[in-house]
Amino acid sequence: MLLLAACTGLPKERRSASRPHVIWIVADDLGYADLGFTGCVDIPTPNLDRLAASGVVCTDGHVTASVCAPSRAGLITGRHQQRFGFECNLGSNKDGLLPEVPTAAGLLGAAGYECVAVGKWHLGYLEENHPLAVGFEHFTGLRGGSRSYFPKLEKRPSKAQRIERDGVEVAESEFEYVTDLFTEEACRLVRERDPERPLFMYLSYTAPHGPMHARADLFERFSGIEVEKRRKYAAMVSAMDEGVGRLLEALDAEGMTEDTMVVFLSDNGGATNNGSDNGAWRGMKGSKWEGGQRVPFVISWPRVLEAGRYDEMISSLDLLPTALGAAGAKLPAELDGVDLAPFLAGRRSEPPHEALYWRRFVAGAVREGDWKFLRIREVNDTLRSPILVNLAEDPGEIVNRAGEEPAMVARLSGLLEAWESQLSEPRWQEAEVWQNNQRKKHEMDLLGRDAERKVP
Repeated sequence: MLLLAACTGLPKERRSASRPHVIWIVADDLGYADLGFTGCVDIPTPNLDRLAASGVVCTDGHVTASVCAPSRAGLITGRHQQRFGFECNLGSNKDGLLPEVPTAAGLLGAAGYECVAVGKWHLGYLEENHPLAVGFEHFTGLRGGSRSYFPKLEKRPSKAQRIERDGVEVAESEFEYVTDLFTEEACRLVRERDPERPLFMYLSYTAPHGPMHARADLFERFSGIEVEKRRKYAAMVSAMDEGVGRLLEALDAEGMTEDTMVVFLSDNGGATNNGSDNGAWRGMKGSKWEGGQRVPFVISWPRVLEAGRYDEMISSLDLLPTALGAAGAKLPAELDGVDLAPFLAGRRSEPPHEALYWRRFVAGAVREGDWKFLRIREVNDTLRSPILVNLAEDPGEIVNRAGEEPAMVARLSGLLEAWESQLSEPRWQEAEVWQNNQRKKHEMDLLGRDAERKVP
């Protein structure tokens, strides 16, 4: 199907010389169906569509959590975040990544990469889990999870919402729109990179996470969208798409395009409150339905991977092993993902994963092939009747097959429990309101996007 250039047998020195640059671009709360290449008709995304056309579109790509911080913890470490207690969303607590847990920056930095981060961090507010303390050499962004897209000139933002550049606060007067600032910083770091080392960039946009702040010119461009929230959302997605276009142009100008592995994905599915659309997938941010953690997922590496689509189940956990494999570095045994290159290249025909797992305190799930099992824990610590769906026959996850498939329920429940036996206790919990919302999100009769939006 897809072809991989014959590079794995090259001498070590030539493999080292041809190590690709690696760029991860992460959207925030982006709906699955809100891009041109995933079927969107009211929000043009020509630059992301260009990226998709140059790479492999992974149609069954997943993240490790359906909310921001734990999803990013899994991505940046290549490990199930529950293994080191980062199970729940970060909120306002001051915990986060443990400094002893290796990150993509630490591992790729050890392999000789210049590692830079731009945008949203949301993996801890302490100095010990600051980007510059966990392997990144440069960081421009905010420590928290969201902030105003426009500068706050009247009142200084909180520490978590301030923009900083390599530990120095960036004055609010220095920028006009946060998405554009992150794009400018990413392009600058491409131009000013160390020419003697390959580059690893983690570009983490806050768009289109709330607050719903649209640039005036883009808000006007989408005047044909009647629903105001959707119109603002379209403008926010468009600003991010423009930014991706500018970054791709910077790579072109630097002669880096063919030798750069660019990945694009969202941190989770579209949120209930931002006007997003997850298309045919049931559920939204915060749920274990497909709409919660199945995300737009593109891997573009023109020198090595032929453009196409890949339909097997993959995970954001695979991105770090794939980058390390491309770098010629040894993969640490504790990583939970796999190097996707031989699968995307068609040199391995079996699925990369037999099963994928999710848990966020009161809700857990496991998917094996087309079967998915969901387990919900009630307030009194009892288990709700199990949910079992078959995605091949029921992609909308409407029909609970648990009653007629007791053997499959037992099998998947056993797989989930076996995985959980390897995990650490959560180092913090979410507020009761968010636990209850998870329970509500997984009621079988909560059907339709309007109903889903009522449960944040």
